[in-house]
Amino acid sequence: MNEILEIQQNNSTSILYDVIIVGAGPVGLFLASELALANCSVLVLEKTETSFSPLKKILFGMRGLSAPSIELLYRRGLFSTLELHKKIKNPHRSANTTQNAPRQVGHFAGLPFYEKDVDSSRWKYRLSSSTETSLMTEMLELETIFTQRAEELGVIIQRGVSVNHISQSSDAVMVYADNQVFESKWLVGCDGGRSLVRKIGGFEFEGTEPTFTGYTALVDIENGDQLGFGRHITDNGMYLQSQPGYIILQDFDEGAFHQSGDSITLEHLQAVLRHISSTDVTLTKVHQATTWTDRARQATTYRNNRILLAGDAAHIHSPLGGQGLNLGLGDALNLGWKLAATIQNKAPEGLLDTYFTERYPVGQKVLDWSRAQVEVMKPSIQSRALRTVMQDLLQTQDGATYMAERIWGISLHYPLEGIHPLTGYSAPNFAFEDGSTLADWTHEGKGLLLDFENNTSLKKLGAQYPSQLRYISIRATEHLGLKALLIRPDGILAWASEDNFEEEEVRGIIEKWFVKG
Repeated sequence: MNEILEIQQNNSTSILYDVIIVGAGPVGLFLASELALANCSVLVLEKTETSFSPLKKILFGMRGLSAPSIELLYRRGLFSTLELHKKIKNPHRSANTTQNAPRQVGHFAGLPFYEKDVDSSRWKYRLSSSTETSLMTEMLELETIFTQRAEELGVIIQRGVSVNHISQSSDAVMVYADNQVFESKWLVGCDGGRSLVRKIGGFEFEGTEPTFTGYTALVDIENGDQLGFGRHITDNGMYLQSQPGYIILQDFDEGAFHQSGDSITLEHLQAVLRHISSTDVTLTKVHQATTWTDRARQATTYRNNRILLAGDAAHIHSPLGGQGLNLGLGDALNLGWKLAATIQNKAPEGLLDTYFTERYPVGQKVLDWSRAQVEVMKPSIQSRALRTVMQDLLQTQDGATYMAERIWGISLHYPLEGIHPLTGYSAPNFAFEDGSTLADWTHEGKGLLLDFENNTSLKKLGAQYPSQLRYISIRATEHLGLKALLIRPDGILAWASEDNFEEEEVRGIIEKWFVKG
């Protein structure tokens, strides 16, 4: 403690930032952009010297984006900067899949479901102008795009800075990093599953311990034809070869190897692969390898006074299903506008608390989704029986459509007050008669009061919240029978009406999310 006090006395910064974010991954960078878009001063601290890592590039860094994440990119004018998805047509098609085979569009615990079985007609609020439901990118591409966006908006990013202590008072947070001290009104930990902010910030992290060590590796295999392609669940675990030499393994050792901290040697990886696959394949070289587990934990709260958590700092789970990135980006989108309004004294009472009440249940569902997949994949008689049932369900229209809704994020919903069935869901991407879409009107990160009938009272209402809410009177090519909508800055529909409405009713909903300008 004496050392910290000495650093504070000798190196105290004169700048008081609105927010310091620890962690310059996609979640931290996007959150920084959202805050800067609302005119908050933001400092991002990242312990690594460079954003580049081979684990962030394809193949290791490949990630699937779900519908809410894709909408997020459209709504902030960033989608056009994505390039990789144009080159990856169908990541589920393995090297030995014929061109005439049904198009696989997802999987649950390695069990595929196909486009022909998904009944998209059930999603009556998804329009022809809606964004894609899923696409592939890589971590490095996203980080590059979000870094450029953040810096354009004035965010300061300092790399090679390791945070070693934090403290907070009633009105500020002090961050001690190497021989420097930084001060802000708020601190957000976006520093990953081993978050130092979470540990020092006094957050409880509850959940379940791992059942396996997962391996992802790029190797040279002398006789790899013995493995074949695709996913194989055996009596000893699971192995997947999606293309020559790129393998994923699950060894049900209760996470022992991952937790040991031992290096992944060629000999060890070969032994694990032989054990799981029951083949005598020979590895001749390991180009890159990493381990992971199905440990699943979640912070019991996402806020401790002036310290908040987002992304993997708030929740960890296995990468099965690839939902971690999407979950973290959803956190950032939900938190950004609420924290900015709080900083600028434009937040109704309790607004910031809704970050936890809305996002915690979403995190819970993702953790349980991951746990369920692990149960189906275990090398046991019971799991084998369960797999058979799941496989049958996935070949039905109901089963495939349910899986698509969950995996693509179409079923994402916050339990907001309101009688219209769209309330709490992401607003449809309406196409307007002037050629624009809803996403084109959301680049500024403000709420929208969308009026399809040029209602005078709505226009007057919207004018009372000029810094937070934008009133738009415009005609849609397809308006789903709606007359007007209130859309939060994160794209969630807070109110909608197909009938006549009372002005005071709308005012009450607006004032739940915004204060007068």
